[in-house]
Amino acid sequence: MYFTGIIIGVATFLIIGLFHPIVIKTEYYFGVKCWWVFALMGVVTVVASLLVENILISTLLAVWGASSFWSIGELFEQRERVKRGWFPKREKKD
Repeated sequence: MYFTGIIIGVATFLIIGLFHPIVIKTEYYFGVKCWWVFALMGVVTVVASLLVENILISTLLAVWGASSFWSIGELFEQRERVKRGWFPKREKKD
């Protein structure tokens, strides 16, 4: 039996699931101004996936990179969800 596909599927599910609360917390504490962190992380992991020979690790790095890039859009969408009142807005302390 070969478990590579199942491992990739489960790991992809977990990576995407991990990015959801990261985007919410990032927007809550920092707003959208740190979108570039997700972009940098995406570039680094996608390039790393091109350099790694192991198919499992290469695939998971690519999924991580794609999730990082997707999170940039979700960060801006999260800002809109906060404006609509769907998520709490952080009150600025003086």
